[in-house]
Order: sequence, then C-alpha cells, then structure tokens
Amino acid sequence: MLHFLQLLFLLPSLLVQVQAITWRGADFSSLANLEASGRTYRDSSSGAVTPFERILHNHGANLARIRIWTSTSNSQYSLNYGLALGKRAKAAGMSIMVDLHYSDTWADPGHQAIPSSWPTDLNGLNTQIWTYTRDVVNAFANQGTPIQFIQIGNEINDGLLWPTGKISSKGFSPASQLLHSASTGVRAATGGSSVKIMVHIANGWDSSGVNFFWNGIFLQGQFATSDFDLFGFSFYPFYNSAASYSALQSTLTGIVNKFGKDVMVVETDWPATGSCSGVTLSERSIPISVAGQTTWVNGIKNVLAALPGGHGTGIVYWEPGWIGNAGLGSSCSDNLLVDGSGVSRASMSMFSS
Repeated sequence: MLHFLQLLFLLPSLLVQVQAITWRGADFSSLANLEASGRTYRDSSSGAVTPFERILHNHGANLARIRIWTSTSNSQYSLNYGLALGKRAKAAGMSIMVDLHYSDTWADPGHQAIPSSWPTDLNGLNTQIWTYTRDVVNAFANQGTPIQFIQIGNEINDGLLWPTGKISSKGFSPASQLLHSASTGVRAATGGSSVKIMVHIANGWDSSGVNFFWNGIFLQGQFATSDFDLFGFSFYPFYNSAASYSALQSTLTGIVNKFGKDVMVVETDWPATGSCSGVTLSERSIPISVAGQTTWVNGIKNVLAALPGGHGTGIVYWEPGWIGNAGLGSSCSDNLLVDGSGVSRASMSMFSS
C-alpha cells in the first residue's frame, strides 16, 4: 500500500515529464554545400571528425528540418539535394521535416516569389502546387525516407506565391485556395495520410499578426481546419525586443485554446559570442554566451510544455553549423552551436531533453 501511495504522489511529476518536448530538431540544410567547400565538424566529446547530423543526434536531436526550393541546382536546395540530406538524417536516426518554400529562393515575410517555371494565374498555381507537393512527398517516400512533418510554405504571414497569393493586396481567398491545394496534394501522395501538415508563420510572439492570419485564412470551400495538423512559428530574440517569453506564451495559449492543435517553434537562434550591433535582445537577462543559448532554448521549451493539453510538441534550432554565415541573417556576430573550426559547443546539450 505504501508503494502504491508513493506512486500516486509521483504521478503528477511523471505526467509533466511525458508532456515535455517530444521533438528536438535542427535545420541544417546548408550542410552538404558546406561540406562541398571542405568544411568538417568535430564532436567536442571525442575530438573526432564526425558528420554533423550525427553530432546533433548524439546530443539528442531527433528531427531534421530540410528546406527545399523549386530550383534544380543542388547549391540552391533542390529536391535532389533535399532527398540526399533526408537519407543522411534517417541513417543518423532522425525523423524528417520538409520545409517547402515554393520559390526558387528564400521565402519569408518579405519575399514569396513565384518560381520562374510556374504559371502565375491562380488556377494554374492551384494545379501546380498540388502536383509539386504530391511529388515531393512521393519522392521522399519512394526512397525509404518518409516525411514526418511537411511545411506548406515558409513564414507565410502575408500569403505565398506573390503577387497572386499575397494577402495584403489580393485578400485571403487566393492564399486560402493555394494552401488547400497544397494540403490535398500531400494527402494524395504515397503515405500522405500519415504526414503531418504544418502551416508556418513568423513572429509567434505577435498576437496581432498571428490572430490576423488565423482569423482570415479559413474560407468556405477553401482552406479548412481539417487541412492541416499543427502550427509552426518562428521566434527570434533579435528582430523585435517585444519577442519575449510572456508574449509567446500568451499568443500560443490563445491559438491552442481556439483550435486545439499542436504547436512547434520551428526557427530560433541565440548568440554565443560577440555582440548584436544596434539590437536589444528580447530577454535581456540572458547573456550573449554559449550558456545563454541553452537558457534561451530551455525557456522556449518551458513555454511549449506549459501549453494547454500538452499541445506544445517541438522546437527546431535554425542552421546551427553554418560556418561562414554565423550571424544567420541577424546583426549578432555568432549564433552557431559550433565554433569557427567546426567543434561542437556545450550548447549542443539543448537537444538532450
């Protein structure tokens, strides 16, 4: 009886552990291009040259996020490039998240260019995005690396496939139609019914922007709540000082309460060394340091773990090994989880739980 009572008292803490973050990932899409230039990586625990995806997995990462552009060049994240990286991720023991940009180049809140070889009218784009998305899912399935999660667009706050699907100039209907077409393309693919579909927007802390998108994107006969499985958000500390944990907690709690779907933070970084010129980091108590990187990510994990119903399920660190681009698009000096020689930093431990 005593042992039974002790177990009852332990159950709440065990349940908290069960609700901890399931998916701990990294977007290392640049890896093969870096290796082609001669870059190698070493795990600080052994000192041996080791494939970067294996270093990540050895430290607890279980998800590889792979961006794919519509380019046919491997140096520009083509489908073939992504397929090869998918094989490596699976061999290292990681599941796969595919991030479709639906563009020949970077897609983000300020850029969503229609691929040069695609039509530009809405009817043509609906057919093209359906076919293209289905074919990508089939390609990964056919080589034995099925997709666990797929993003139908990258940071699509103002829609996708501009100008046709730009929300601010065309309204929500074109973007809603395109997302529906992409979703049905996933479902039409081999094993597509088991692929989790994500819609990804930037600035997960910004309740106004998040609610504007999600209050407008669902239209009768177009994109529906049944067309996707989970929300994806970017959450960076250096683009707006209002990007705090409390703002993220409030915004994500609201979206979970409204829709009851899972949430992942699929892009984040924190500076390890140097400075962030002209920037006030959003959590000012966290230092620019290797230890600060872990603190920042653990704070996001705590936000996700506290979401209602256990709906906070994963976090992805963006491009932790991109030596030569250590600022990763920010004004901070170095956001990597490796040093300039490719040796893993202690902050790799962020993937361990």
